[in-house]
Amino acid sequence: MEQRLEQKRKKIKKLTPRMHIGLKFVYGLFAFFCLILIVRLAILSQEDKYEKSALAKQSYVSSINPYKRGDIVDRNGQVLATSNMMYHLILDPKVLNAKEESKEPTVEALAVVYGLDKSELHSILVEKKNSAYVVLKRQLSYEEREAFDTYVKGLSEEEAEKINGVWFEEEYKRTYPFKEIASHIIGFTVSGDVGTYGIEQYYNDELVGINGRTYVYYDASLDIQKNVKEAQDGNQIVSTIDINVQRVVQKYVERFMDEIGAENVGVVMMDADNGEILAMQSNYGYDLNQPRDLSVFYTEEELAELSSEEKLNAMYAIWRNFCISDAYEPGSTFKPFTVSAAMEEHIATTDSEYVCDGKETFGETISIRCSNQRGHGKISLAQTLMYSCNDALMQIAAEEGREMFYFYQRHFLMGRKTGIDLPGETTGALIDIDNLNVTELATSSFGQSFTVNMVQMTSAFASLINGGSYYEPHVVKAIKNAAGATIKKIEPVEVLKTVSLETSNFIRETMYLTVTDGTAKKAQVGGYLIGGKTGTAQKYPREDGKNLVSFLGFVEADGRKIVIYVVVDEAHDEEMMSKSATASTLAASILEEALPYLKIYPEGEIRYYIESVAEEDILTNEIDNPDYLPENDEATADVIMQ
Repeated sequence: MEQRLEQKRKKIKKLTPRMHIGLKFVYGLFAFFCLILIVRLAILSQEDKYEKSALAKQSYVSSINPYKRGDIVDRNGQVLATSNMMYHLILDPKVLNAKEESKEPTVEALAVVYGLDKSELHSILVEKKNSAYVVLKRQLSYEEREAFDTYVKGLSEEEAEKINGVWFEEEYKRTYPFKEIASHIIGFTVSGDVGTYGIEQYYNDELVGINGRTYVYYDASLDIQKNVKEAQDGNQIVSTIDINVQRVVQKYVERFMDEIGAENVGVVMMDADNGEILAMQSNYGYDLNQPRDLSVFYTEEELAELSSEEKLNAMYAIWRNFCISDAYEPGSTFKPFTVSAAMEEHIATTDSEYVCDGKETFGETISIRCSNQRGHGKISLAQTLMYSCNDALMQIAAEEGREMFYFYQRHFLMGRKTGIDLPGETTGALIDIDNLNVTELATSSFGQSFTVNMVQMTSAFASLINGGSYYEPHVVKAIKNAAGATIKKIEPVEVLKTVSLETSNFIRETMYLTVTDGTAKKAQVGGYLIGGKTGTAQKYPREDGKNLVSFLGFVEADGRKIVIYVVVDEAHDEEMMSKSATASTLAASILEEALPYLKIYPEGEIRYYIESVAEEDILTNEIDNPDYLPENDEATADVIMQ
């Protein structure tokens, strides 16, 4: 048995030379095919790696990471203008075309979440196959943007991984929570985040920030990678405006425009002790969120008839701030300035008296009448303002002379910009000193023959009643950075001293009497100490009989002095157009409702500083007018060529 096994083993081990050659051939062939397979796999791997690398480089996208434009808030922190984040839906066809398995799931997701047409999406993938940036939807809200993430999260992990080539680009949209409230002060933005009109324009450099940038690219595995450079947000503007006071002012101005109408109505409220504008309103407000929408002001038929140029001009008219951009003759509200100049130069004193016979005559051919053509008789300096006597004012201006009168016009900063931090301020126009002849000097004494803007008059009048300090008017009190830290506090700027304390006290007390016993009785508000002066100015051409009426006054309480200036330009009611009571009544309505918002509350009893003057005390035996009583309203003077 053992011998048989040994013989078998010897038989197996023995191979012929041919068998050796065959075996080697088989081994060699197997090794050759293995080598070819290894080389092929290496080549395929390298090609795939190269293709992915090339695709990653081609799919590199750089997008802006926008800054947030700074908010505008009122003096109490109420947001007047802000920027809300919006999102643009972006599709990357190049990535989807590189990942065939992602096409249908991604298209399905976009169709389900945003209602996009599948066929259109497939067309985009074909027509824009080499594009890495296609905007599918603009200005999506945060909730709309989150809807896509919510959909993807609801998928299985395997299905979610197939959603590719979709991302969201961020953009801020400017919004105005109060719409038309304070529109002429705030302004709005246009394309490119550029401020237009108001605070938006004047403080544009503070409000804008610096954009960041997001770099989006795909790595070798075509996974999205991001490199983000953060944006620097703009600064916050803290305005001097009280939104509640502004709302009241706007309500009464628009009510007047609705019920009576006028070419223009303007109201300015200012803190006399620092120049801060508390409210400013011109005619109707416009929706800052839709500043080009004319449908609020015109019917469809009227809009259809307007040309493109006419529509543009209509927009400019709506956006225009009458309070700073229009010039007009101030009328009798200028009289306190003429009197103040005379007192400063000791031409007039509190004991000065004047005789009004109803007119002043210049040469042999020209007479300029007083508002009371029968004459006021003998009156004191205070009564010249209380009863708005043009005759006495002409006498005072004649004593001043044109050099002194012109000097004080400029001294009160008439005929030049006040420096208010709003764009578009006009200067108004004074009669040049060389042309300020006797008749021009006479009419200028009671506020005709030259023009001003509302902020000029408000600021100058504030100095008359606050002790003589002229403060630069302003609508912004502080600038804060995006973190809320104050980087600039805008302190009151005292430009100059206009009058002495004695003159200021006299003017202030006389203004009180003008409201209680003079031409401004309609400005009285129960429980408040109100002073002020009315004005009526004839507009050019004089013969048309068009008037601008106004009230320039103030309220004093708790150590504060708040100035209010109301101008009604050509009221659409013949009787109201010529009565300054139109403006003083509007001022009273505004003050009564607005003052409590400023924490200025009515008192039970008001004590005036000087005693009232009996009506009969202004009459004398020199002029036969025993039945005359001072009117609540003064009219403009007539220039009569004899």
